[in-house]
Amino acid sequence: MSETRSITLNGAPHDTAAPTIAALVREIGLAPEKVAVERNGEICPRSQLGEMALQAGDRLEIVHFVGGGEGSEGDSWSVAGRTFTSRLIVGTGKYKDFEQNAAALEASGAEIVTVAVRRVNVSDPGAPMLTDYIDPKKVTYLPNTAGCFTGEDAVRTLRLAREAGGWDLVKLEVLGEARTLYPDMRETLKATEVLAKEGFLPMVYCADDPIAAKQLEEAGAVAIMPLGAPIGSGLGIQNQVTIRLIVEGANVPVLVDAGVGTASDAAVGMELGCDGILMNTAIAEAKDPVRMAHAMKLAVEAGREAYLAGRMGRRKYADPSSPLAGLI
Repeated sequence: MSETRSITLNGAPHDTAAPTIAALVREIGLAPEKVAVERNGEICPRSQLGEMALQAGDRLEIVHFVGGGEGSEGDSWSVAGRTFTSRLIVGTGKYKDFEQNAAALEASGAEIVTVAVRRVNVSDPGAPMLTDYIDPKKVTYLPNTAGCFTGEDAVRTLRLAREAGGWDLVKLEVLGEARTLYPDMRETLKATEVLAKEGFLPMVYCADDPIAAKQLEEAGAVAIMPLGAPIGSGLGIQNQVTIRLIVEGANVPVLVDAGVGTASDAAVGMELGCDGILMNTAIAEAKDPVRMAHAMKLAVEAGREAYLAGRMGRRKYADPSSPLAGLI
C-alpha cells in the first residue's frame, strides 16, 4: 500500500498516496496535459510529471486557463511576427457562462482572446473549462496577469502559463492598487525586462504616458497597451492627446486596453491610429453581449477605415458645402 503524504495543494492541506505529480493530477480528476504545475516555486516540465516523485511537505500549484479582446479585407496587422486580420481583442471574463462567451467571441470576429491563469478547482475537477468552449487551436490565447500586484507574481504566473499551453505571446499587467487598477509602471518595466530575457513576447498594459511607453518598448515589449480609462469603467478614451503621441512615437503595435464602454469609444481609438482595441466589460456587461460584440466589430472596422481615409481638417468657422455665389 502506498504511503500517504501530507502536501499543500493550491494553498490548502492535502493528503495523497499518489507516488508522482502526474498521478496526483489524475487522482483529483484532471488530465496532466491540460494543466501546469509548480512545485516549491519551480515549474515542473509537463513531459516529466510522470517521473517526478511526490515528497511530504511539497507545495504544489496546479493551474489552467479561465475566462478573466475583423478588420477590412487585406488590412492585417502583425505583432511579434504573427499576423491577424481582426483588430479587436476580447476578454473572457464576466460572462454568465462559457456558452455566451463563445457566442460573443464569434460575433466579434476576434482572433485573439485574453485568458487568466487560475488555480484549478480540485474540489470539482469535472467543472467545464474555457478550452471546452473556445478552441485554442482556432483562436489565439493571450495569457494575462490580471490580478497581479507585483512584477514577481506576474512573471511567475506567465511562466506557469507557458508550461500550461506553450504560449510565449503574453499580456503583462502589474496593478498598482485595487481601487483604480492603474498599472504600477516601475514593477511593469522590471517585469517586462525579465520576460523579454526569458524569451517571452510581452504585450504590456500601461499608463497613457508616451515616455513610459517608449521605455517599455526599449525593455522588450512587443506591443504597447495604454489604458483609455480605468479598467471596467466604460468611460471611453479620456486623453486622446497622449494616446496619439504614443502611437506617433511607437515602433511596435499600440492597442487601447481598458475603458471602452460602447462602439463609439472603440471607433475613436482606431481613428487615433491605434493598431487595435482590447475590451472585455463593454461586451460582457452589455444587456445583449452578443449584439454588442458585433457592434464592436463594426466600430473597430469603421474607425480603421476613417483613419486610413484621413479626416477633414477642423475649422473655427462654418464653410458651406455649396457655393453661396449665384443664388436666386
